[in-house]
This record gives sequence, structure tokens and C-alpha cells, in this order.
Amino acid sequence: MPAVDGSGSPTTDAELVDAATLPGVPDEFQRLWTPHRMAYISAGREPMEKTCPFCAAPGKSDEDGLIVARGKTAYVLLNLFPYNSGHLLVCPYRHIATYDQATDEEVAEIGALTQRGMRVLRAVSNCDGFNLGMNQGAIAGAGVDAHLHQHIVPRWASDANFFPIIAKTKALPQLLGDVRRTVSEAWNA
Repeated sequence: MPAVDGSGSPTTDAELVDAATLPGVPDEFQRLWTPHRMAYISAGREPMEKTCPFCAAPGKSDEDGLIVARGKTAYVLLNLFPYNSGHLLVCPYRHIATYDQATDEEVAEIGALTQRGMRVLRAVSNCDGFNLGMNQGAIAGAGVDAHLHQHIVPRWASDANFFPIIAKTKALPQLLGDVRRTVSEAWNA
């Protein structure tokens, strides 16, 4: 059967389309397919404007809120959409958007909880390093930009570099509940 164009007319070899230009054909970009995040995306910003997830978490049980540790002015919980197993977030209880709005007491406790989180993750997961960071504002990449939170992402020599996070699928070998239990138990030991 001869090749046809969009109108159904036969085409010549010169009119054939390069298959590499068609949609869905592999290109130089790698895709990270994360269909589980569709619930988060399709909900839009409205639910977070009504109920801040970082204000709601402390009112839940540790298991339901994925909370690992509670301090006086800040607490630690697992990221619901982790980059790596053990990806922790350190949040002040107070609903503030940026680091410069934190009190000296909050800054000190966020720092102390971050250090403790690193020590615990190193002990329970044998990680080789960490990515630490705060995205301040939506323009800087904060998914929840109205409530300050610091990321603690454990890293291993065998997980290569930052590119797997944005370019390939990450294998998360443990369920969030299991990670929370392991980290919480080590935290309180």
C-alpha cells in the first residue's frame, strides 16, 4: 500500500515526513513520568490556600502526618513526593513564608532539627551526602510557597548526581510509612 498524506492522496518519497519529527518519538530530552502527582496538580492551588498542608500535619497523628519528630517551634516530616527515600522536610509550626520572617528561636531549632535529621538519615540509610535547601516563593520553585520548609534529601554515591531527580525515574525502595517508622525510631533512640 503506498504512503498517503493528510488528505489521503498518495505521496512520493520526497514528501515523506521524517519520523523523528513526529510526536512521541524519542528526542534528547528524558521524561520523568510521575502520574501519582496528578492528584496534586489537578487540585490546583485552591486546596492549599484553604488548608496549608504544613499547618495541618501537626494536628494529625505522627503516622498520618508522616511526622518524624516534633520540637518546640518546628517539626520534621517526610516529603509526600520524595526525591529519594528518607527525604525530610523541616517546618516551623508558625505559618510564615520565608526564612527572614523566622524568629531567632525558630532559626535555631530548624538548624538543630536539620543537623539531627542528617545524623539520623546517615545512621539508618548509610547515605553518602545530602542536598539541603529552601525554595523561597513560587518563582523559586516552592511547591508550598506560603509555609517555610527546608528539604533534607539523602544522597548515595551510587545514585549518581542530581540529574536522576529531574531526568529519570527514581526507585524508592521503601513505603513512606516504613521510612517514617524507621527514621522516627532512630530519632527517638
